Parts: sequence; structure tokens; C-alpha cells
Amino acid sequence: MSDRFFPNNLPPFTAGAETTLEDEEEEATSSQTPTQHSLTSLLSLPYQTLTSKLQATALHFKQSVVSETWGSGVNRVKDYTLYTGVLGTAYLVFKSYQVSKNVDDLNLCLKIVKACDSASANSSRIELPCDLPYELLYGRTGYLWACSFLNKHVGKDTIPTTYMRPIVDEVITTGRKLAHKGRCPLMYEWHGKKYWGAAHGLAGIMNVLMDMELKPDEVEDIKGTLRYMIKNRFSSGNYPSSEGSESDRLVHWCHGAPGVTLTLVKAAEVFGDREFLQAAEDAGEVVWKRGLLKRVGICHGISGNTYVFLSLYRLTGNKEYLYRAKGFSCFLLDRAQELIGQGKMHGGDRPYSLFEGLGGMTYTFVDMIDPQVARFPGYEL
Repeated sequence: MSDRFFPNNLPPFTAGAETTLEDEEEEATSSQTPTQHSLTSLLSLPYQTLTSKLQATALHFKQSVVSETWGSGVNRVKDYTLYTGVLGTAYLVFKSYQVSKNVDDLNLCLKIVKACDSASANSSRIELPCDLPYELLYGRTGYLWACSFLNKHVGKDTIPTTYMRPIVDEVITTGRKLAHKGRCPLMYEWHGKKYWGAAHGLAGIMNVLMDMELKPDEVEDIKGTLRYMIKNRFSSGNYPSSEGSESDRLVHWCHGAPGVTLTLVKAAEVFGDREFLQAAEDAGEVVWKRGLLKRVGICHGISGNTYVFLSLYRLTGNKEYLYRAKGFSCFLLDRAQELIGQGKMHGGDRPYSLFEGLGGMTYTFVDMIDPQVARFPGYEL
């Protein structure tokens, strides 16, 4: 199991040792910048000083991502997806624009989006095939998430409820049918397995459904499904990748505690139930202990696991979670490139993509600048 992650030897949080943006001004005048850029030195920096380093590094990495995934822009777009394709680069440069206000980033984002739109022209008609799965990454709930994203960022009812409600009905009806009146109110299959995680399973589907207009009985089914998952987690606090799995190995956004934590944070926000907050914090402890993965990415790497602590910080205001996000980010900033070069860390199958590689690490660094607005891309709204 330990071959999947680095031991977490980060110093423990101590009250008063961590500063937020509000505390920053006074401390910045009295702190001396460490002379060595070691992990401990980075952790000791005032928050604003550290995020300045993260931003500078992110802007440098962004250029590499753009160069490798977009180049001059004259080549035809082959992969227009957010996950591994050039649309992920557009997502990154728009995030960069939000921080730097560099209009070149905004223009580049628009150019890439238009190219992706052109490349996907043959599939641009919104018509969901009858055999489409229900999971987030490739399925019906992915469509629903995209609708919610447009409604939030473009304007309310950009995608009317009349377009979304029939899909919600299908997702709920199928989930109840597959559950067969069992202990879990809703259940789904993808490639023959009943997955639990964020990418392909229950966590991701529940996360999206909580943003829909739901009937009272549907709300109870979602709550009941989350309670079932909490009750049947591993004794370690981690969550199975699929129904009946006894393999307690994966601590990723896609499978395991990280993705489930983000969903439980959402449940605590939407429903206000203390049990979901407690379960989210419990899952966060798993990520702290086993979340320094030997991969950089957002989907199954340290970058994605950093969002667990940003999300918990946003929900609770507990500075320990911000410290933990800072710790994971500092680990990446200090060691990722060297470890990849040594072959001790995986840079991703698509090493510049948003979800698997450097693009995701860069996005995380930019999100650390203002933790209150940080959101896991493609998952949190």
C-alpha cells in the first residue's frame, strides 16, 4: 500500500503558526525569508509570500503547458476534452487570467474554445444516446454538471430546467431500480462494476444531483446513499472503489476518500447535517495520512488531494485545513520536478494535461492564491 504514496513527514499544525490572508500584512513585515528553498522553509513562509512563489511558478509552468498542448495553434485539435485535452488548457489559462488580468490569457482561452467547438462540430448536438452511462466522466451526470456550470457562469436558465429534469428522472429511476430495494437507495454500474468514487460512481453522481431541483423523496434517497457509504467505509476511514471491494489502496479523487470528501462537504453545505461534516473531516484525515501520492495530477495525484483541504477550509474556517493544503502545495513546489526526473514520481500519462499532469499542478498553484474561491475543476461549482 505504501508504495503508492510518500510518507507524510510534514510538521504538524500548531495553533497560531498558520496565517491567513487577513493576518498577513503584519507578519510579512516581521518575518525573514528563509535562505534555503527547502520544504520546511517554504512551509514557514507567510501565506502571501508563499502564494507569490506559487503564482510565479504557475505562470512559468503555464507557458510550458500551452506550448506542449496548443503550440502555435495551427494544428488541428485532436483531443478537445477537459480531462486530457486542450480544453483543459483553456480552463487553465482562463484561471490564470482571473488572477493576473492578462488579456492575452483571456484571448488565448477564447481561441482554444473556438477551436475545440470547431473540432467537436460533429458531436455538438445535445442528444444523449440510450446506452449512455450515468457516471460523471462520460455519462448523464456529466451532462448535468455541464448544465449547472453554464447556468452558474453564463446566467440562470442558460440551460432550462426542462432540459435537465428528464435526465434527473432517468438517473433517479435507474438508481432505484438497480438498488433493488437494498440497503443503499441508489446504485449504478459502469463497465460491470458498481463504483463508489467521484469519476465513475456514487460520489460523483450524488455530487451532481445535489445541484438539481429535487423532490423530497429524492433528497432522502441521496442522503440515504451517502449514509450507506459512510456506514460501509473501511475501518481505516477510506472508501471502497466499488461495491464489495475489500482493497483499501486508492486515495484518489477518482476512487477513494478524496472524491468522497468533496461530495460530503457538498452534502454538509446543502443539507446542513452534522453527520456529513463529521464524515468529511474523517475522510480528510485519510487524505492527510496517505494523500501524498507518487503522482502530480488532479485526478489521481497530490494536486487533486490538495483540494480536499481547501474544501474543508472553506466549509469550516479551520486554519489547520489551510495549513494542510499549503503543505501539499509546498511538497509539489519543492520536490515534484526533481522526483519526476528521478523516476520516483509519475508525471502523468498525458504529462501536460489538466487532470493527469503539469496542467493540474499549475491550476492548483493558482487556486492556492485565494483559497475561498478555489474549486476542484470539473467537480465543485
